[in-house]
Amino acid sequence: MSSHPSTSAALNGHSSFTNGTEHSDAGQDDSYDAVSASGSSSMYPANGYSHTAYSDRHNEEIVHHLYHSGFQTGNYADTILHVHQNVYRLHAIILSRSPYLAHLMSTSPQTSGQRIIDVRLDDVREVTQEGFAIALGYLYSAVSLNLIRPDNARATLAAGCLLGGMDDLCQFAYETCRQSITVENIGEWLAFIDAIPLPTEGTPDLPTIPLFGQYALRLRNDVFHFLVAVLPDVLEIHKSTQEQQGTQGRDVLLQVYAMAPFEVFKAAVESPTFQIGSDQARFKFAKDAIELRKKGITRGTGVEETVVLAFGGGNFGGSAVHITKKVRKHSLWKVNSSG
Repeated sequence: MSSHPSTSAALNGHSSFTNGTEHSDAGQDDSYDAVSASGSSSMYPANGYSHTAYSDRHNEEIVHHLYHSGFQTGNYADTILHVHQNVYRLHAIILSRSPYLAHLMSTSPQTSGQRIIDVRLDDVREVTQEGFAIALGYLYSAVSLNLIRPDNARATLAAGCLLGGMDDLCQFAYETCRQSITVENIGEWLAFIDAIPLPTEGTPDLPTIPLFGQYALRLRNDVFHFLVAVLPDVLEIHKSTQEQQGTQGRDVLLQVYAMAPFEVFKAAVESPTFQIGSDQARFKFAKDAIELRKKGITRGTGVEETVVLAFGGGNFGGSAVHITKKVRKHSLWKVNSSG
């Protein structure tokens, strides 16, 4: 006999009826007449008293109780969830809000009174213990949104996309991620988008990190915009003159571009949005960045990056500066046979 919830029309022992309704004889009209039930058909207040307006306070109290007694303390739990060496005592009816957890509950064999499910995330680095806990708590109450910070937003977004059914949490976490991109953490974001290729002609704009869904592409675009528009403005690169090319702002920008994956580096330098001065200034910047990349990201890879300046106008998609790369060919030693 299956222990899975029934999907038939019967609900909690009633055939086609919800909780608390009586079973009526066949053919009897079961519709509810609000006017008859009220005992009065008058549209005016009875005895001079008006009906008290409905308040959301009751719902808020229920949600608070569910989050505190249900999620935080695990009272009256019917489901045990194992994840990241942690054990949660939870409630199947709440967990069923998540398509991912609903599927696990419906496919996990039950050998005892309490349902036991295992969420295996050993190979999913982006979903941390904290991020998963925030998303799990969101199934009980939106108060979990208050726990999202810049340092855990991406992990929470990953967990929210994994569990599903929580668009508001994902959008809130995404906005926190987008607003948290800074000079200090741009290196981490560059490493993140390294797994998301830039779109090419004839290739659909689909990210290669399905865990983040639609937000993978949006985050990649946000990081790219930060590189070509926000960062130069923050560092006041556009205010630099030829005599000020050695300023601290330009040096910081070079260090950041030296860390970027090649496709991102190429697209950023060639982008018309990247305002760094004349074509010659852009060419000089790219050349200096490539020299730094030789000592870091491309060192020992056998890849050689070069920059070309097209005089007389841009011939490379609107840019006069073009970045290329090629694999160095190893020199072949010729051995002369003696004798």
